[in-house]
Amino acid sequence: MTETNAKRLSSTGSGILSGANPVKLLLRGRAFFALIAIVIVFSLLSPNYFTASNFLIMSSHVAIYGILAIGMLLVILNGGIDLSVGSILALCGVVAGALMQGVVLKPLGVILFPPVWAVVVLTCALGAVLGALNGVLIAWFKVPAFVTTLGVMYMARGIALLMTNGLTYNNLAGRPELGNTGFDWLGFNRLAGVPISVIVLAVLAVLTGLMLARSSFGRWLYASGGNENAADLSGVPVNFVKITVYTLSGVLSAIAGLVLSSQLTSAGPTAGTTYELTAIAAVVIGGAALTGGRGTVRGTMLGAFVIGFLSDGLVIIGVSSYWQTVFTGAVIVLAVLMNTIQYGVRGVRR
Repeated sequence: MTETNAKRLSSTGSGILSGANPVKLLLRGRAFFALIAIVIVFSLLSPNYFTASNFLIMSSHVAIYGILAIGMLLVILNGGIDLSVGSILALCGVVAGALMQGVVLKPLGVILFPPVWAVVVLTCALGAVLGALNGVLIAWFKVPAFVTTLGVMYMARGIALLMTNGLTYNNLAGRPELGNTGFDWLGFNRLAGVPISVIVLAVLAVLTGLMLARSSFGRWLYASGGNENAADLSGVPVNFVKITVYTLSGVLSAIAGLVLSSQLTSAGPTAGTTYELTAIAAVVIGGAALTGGRGTVRGTMLGAFVIGFLSDGLVIIGVSSYWQTVFTGAVIVLAVLMNTIQYGVRGVRR
């Protein structure tokens, strides 16, 4: 056996052994193990936690975080960040609420009440436009993602406040005689006992997972996130990928805004505050690298459920909301630390 072959065999053997290392197994499956631990601990602390009805209720809460986290995952895989998702959620919710209240056409002296499907389409289109604005500024004008999305965050929140004068649109259930009923369908209806919002999250997660694993766009996204210069030289349309992921993030933020407004049957300009941080936390807890090129939908969904089940569990056992913030922050810091240990210098972009 030659020296080269011996080295290859040795490296292969060490790779197999390292893959069986319990520490590395714990790091790779940390979100799953954390979720199991959360369920066990809170089930012991409260008899009301481990019930099917409670899991469905908690899952409907997680759906909003999860939808935002899917969009954030796409952006982070590209090596970027999107701080505007919470504000886009609020603005889209407010626009949906305004449309449900009726569009006043003063010159004609009439008020139009668009059907719910038109409200959904227009709201998602608004989210796409705001997301595309982020993408164009970042891809074509080379404005840093942090600055761009921070600016759009303030603009979207400000427009929502101006539209409502700081107030909230209530009673969005609609009226049968006006033909605009059904907005609460997303928030309250169930299919085979499962909340519609959870089904929406599952469908979006499956479609995104298939896109990342089976499409050319998914390969482009991982390549451009791992090394943008090398991807560009290899023929990957990096600007197209960048604009697309921010546009998709905007659309998903709009969907999350629709789900939240539907659950509350109201839409306010302060909705979604700090949700961008929750979405980032879910992606990080799920094992994605903030430097781009590493991450999965499965891990992100586990991260979203970790945050959601932890928050709801603390509420059930009567822990103060201030302590909830402390615990959530500690989980985020621990997740980043474990990411650093797992990826090491390989997670740092050169």
